[in-house]
Amino acid sequence: MPVTIKDVAALAGVSPSTVSRTCRDHPSISRQTKEKVRQAMEKLGYEPNFQASGLAAQNSRTIGIVLPPSRKAAYENSFYLEAIRGVSQLCNQKQYMNTVITGQDEDEILQAIRTMVRNGLAEGLIVLYSREQDPILDYLYNEGLLYVLIGKACRNVNQTIYVDNDNVLAAREAVQYLIDLGHRRIAYVSGDHTLVFASDRRAGYGLALADNHIPYRDELCLELPEDTGERRQALEGLFRGEEPPSAVLVSDDILAVALVQTCMSMGILVPGELSVISFNNSLLARTAVPALTSVDVNSFQLGAEAALQMISHIENPDLLATKIIVPHHIVERDSCRRKV
Repeated sequence: MPVTIKDVAALAGVSPSTVSRTCRDHPSISRQTKEKVRQAMEKLGYEPNFQASGLAAQNSRTIGIVLPPSRKAAYENSFYLEAIRGVSQLCNQKQYMNTVITGQDEDEILQAIRTMVRNGLAEGLIVLYSREQDPILDYLYNEGLLYVLIGKACRNVNQTIYVDNDNVLAAREAVQYLIDLGHRRIAYVSGDHTLVFASDRRAGYGLALADNHIPYRDELCLELPEDTGERRQALEGLFRGEEPPSAVLVSDDILAVALVQTCMSMGILVPGELSVISFNNSLLARTAVPALTSVDVNSFQLGAEAALQMISHIENPDLLATKIIVPHHIVERDSCRRKV
């Protein structure tokens, strides 16, 4: 098997990103560390990938921000806008620049990242999402590029810098809030379940039900498609059963607004007949009718913390991979009511 950058890092006792920076003689790496890495490279017969080593070759003081692949949804979601605002504000304070990388699919984003790598256009990358299987993260890790994840790492956990909420706990508390209002038949509605935050919130939902000896029912857990027409059909189906839910935990304010609109068209009153609690505490939650009770995940702080960790690791490349948990809280509004 060919020797990889990870093999060199393990032998030298440093991170893959330190090996990558040594390959391009980055000034942030000490002479002693460079010598240790070069000795490991020589011992293993490692041949550097100079295309990958191009990242930040000119010390650009620019950070790339990677949005999830999407034709539309990511650009409408205020979570990403707030996270980008947090990254940008912190970068401004530290005199770094930032650039946003988008694409309709993973191939388009990977091509954009490879172009940045080849031309040395960024010091590192902040990825605004975490997915269970992601070729973009695999590429960044395998090439030893510096990146920070907003979301929990699924693989290479000890080598990945990430900033996240405790989404299991947040959902558990949100469902307990509904249970304390007297609800027992509670649904969970989300978008793509391969996104780690969505699966974590589903896990928290299940734990809250178990805490209160309420049976978990698969038919009450709904993964909504991206197409708005199909989404509406799926939501209508949730309420056409013999025992529709009296409350719903929704993984995102955008989906919660779609849910409320569907309920209105079906003659279901919110909160009179259905209580709804969502996530992100966005402008949509505040301006919806009724205004949505929502879990504030501090999107701005997630972005600022991610940028802070990125800059800390740029300027101190021998730091161990850090994991930061940003607190959350429930903001009560008008979409939930005690069950009669």
